[in-house]
Amino acid sequence: MSTGAAPVRLLDDASLTELGRAAEEILTAVGTAATPPHLPAAVAKAAKVAKTATALSASIRHACRPVDTDDGLFVLRGLPVDDTGIGPTPGSWATAGDRAARAARHEIVLLLLATVMGNPIAWEGQQDGRFVHDIVPSPGHEQAQTGASSSVLLSPHTEDAFHPGRAHLLMLGCLRNHDAIATTAASIRKVRLGDADLATLSRPEVPILPDDAYTEARGFDGRPPKVPTIWQSADGPTLRFDPAYTPLDEATPAYRAAYRRLSDQLAAVSTAVTLEPGEVLVVDNDLVVHGRVPFQARYDGTDRWLKRASVRVPGRRTRPPAEATEHGYGQEAIEAHTADETDSPPWRTS
Repeated sequence: MSTGAAPVRLLDDASLTELGRAAEEILTAVGTAATPPHLPAAVAKAAKVAKTATALSASIRHACRPVDTDDGLFVLRGLPVDDTGIGPTPGSWATAGDRAARAARHEIVLLLLATVMGNPIAWEGQQDGRFVHDIVPSPGHEQAQTGASSSVLLSPHTEDAFHPGRAHLLMLGCLRNHDAIATTAASIRKVRLGDADLATLSRPEVPILPDDAYTEARGFDGRPPKVPTIWQSADGPTLRFDPAYTPLDEATPAYRAAYRRLSDQLAAVSTAVTLEPGEVLVVDNDLVVHGRVPFQARYDGTDRWLKRASVRVPGRRTRPPAEATEHGYGQEAIEAHTADETDSPPWRTS
């Protein structure tokens, strides 16, 4: 696995001042509760890209432009984080409660940036429908294949791969990472597969099941849809990949062999991105699989702490049309902004 540097986009001082001012205004209006019902609308109003003097600046919009390299990701750098002011790392997302003011401020900044990139989404079945998730190690989940794990390698995967309404962009904002724990990332645009393997993996042969973070979805009474692993979009190959939740024993030997070669290729081109406080990793969820290296959690309030936001990009066409017929295991996405708020058409939510 390479440790090469990810593309970096630096937020300048004027942009940081602008984002900070907007976040403080929203925080004053809505308080520190974790994304209450009226927060997304307030964020949308502050972040709306319109032909008015009140729109967020061109420099912020430029920093939030689409991924433009085959890396399929970039790091936004420069956001301030007060390690003392944010308080101790919570023991789980469920115990985070009302954040310290600066932690809540960081959530709002993340949502502002997410709104410039597209439309933030939440899931009814995950972290109580919050638009910003806390990613922290949790006791009893050390070896789970979810963001709450620690001592096990978090396998490279597409975020929410089981669902047709999954995010186009994944944002991971770092609040604390004293142990320099790396996020892994690998782009489908950098792998080299033969035509036969590409053809095999483009067939819908096996399903992707909901991960352990979605308890209700795992109990859904419906036939799991078979989905392709690789899809050729107009811009190039995209993928939908989650080996930890893919029942490969149901696939043919040829499919399993091609899947194994894809896994090996992704491992060969994988990079390690070690986020520092104030950095936000933005991953194109159609191009890049991400994971995390193992680490030893201390549960003493100093462990790694990330904030996660998921974003759909209205009008994007990078997925097979057949996904529109999938049931999504009964899970529905909650959109932060309506069509009127974003000047964009609504997205299918289940």
